[in-house]
Amino acid sequence: MARSPHQVDVRFLPKGLHDRGGAVMCRELQQCVDEASESECDAVLMGYALCGNGLHGLRARKVPVVLPRAHDCIALLMGSHKVYAEYFSSHPGTYYRSTGWLERGQGLDQTVRMKTGVTLALDDLIAKYGDDNGRYLFEEMNRYRENYSRLTYIETGLEPDSRFEDAARAEAGQRGWEFEKFRGSLRIFQALVSGEWPEEDFLVVPPGHRVVARYDERIISEEATEEPA
Repeated sequence: MARSPHQVDVRFLPKGLHDRGGAVMCRELQQCVDEASESECDAVLMGYALCGNGLHGLRARKVPVVLPRAHDCIALLMGSHKVYAEYFSSHPGTYYRSTGWLERGQGLDQTVRMKTGVTLALDDLIAKYGDDNGRYLFEEMNRYRENYSRLTYIETGLEPDSRFEDAARAEAGQRGWEFEKFRGSLRIFQALVSGEWPEEDFLVVPPGHRVVARYDERIISEEATEEPA
C-alpha cells in the first residue's frame, strides 16, 4: 500500500473466515461491500480468492468490486493461479505453510468451535465425548493428513529472519514429510492496490452485477443481477 499511487483504506476481517463455509464468508464480505460509498471510493478491492465458493454470489452495489482470479490464498502468495496450478499438478500430496499462517494462524480453534462446538485437541474431545468416541473423532478430523507427504513453505520476501522457515521445516520433520521451500511473489497484491487489473489476473465486477464461480481457467466471472443493486 505504501507503494500504491492511490489512497487505500484497509479493513481486516477475521483470519480463517473461509473455514466457516462459503455462505458465511460471502455474507460477511457482502456487508463490507455494502458499506462502501461511491462518494468515498472508486472501487472495493477484495484480497480474497474464491475459497470454497466464498465469493460466489457476491454483489457489487454502488462501486465496482475487484477480485483476484485464484482458487485459494496459496495462488495469491505464489504470484498467480497459473503458477499454483503448475506446482500443484507436479507436486501432489503437498501441504502449504506461509509466514502469515505460522505467525498468526496457529490459534484458529475459534473457527472450529463455531462450526462444531469442539476443538481439534484430543484431550478436549475425550473430555466432551468420552475416551472411545473422543479418540475416534480426533482420528476422523485429522485423517486428511494421511493424503500429504510434503510440506512446502512459501517465502514471500517479507520474512525478518529464518524463524518461520525453521518452524515449517520442523513441522515437516515431525510429520515425517518432505520439506520444500518455494519462492513466492506479492505481485498480485501489489497490482491490486496499484489499480493494475489485467483480465488474466483480476475480475472487475461493475455495479448491478454479481460474482459467479466458474469451473474453468477463468475461476470467476460476473453476471447481471435481476434484483436492484
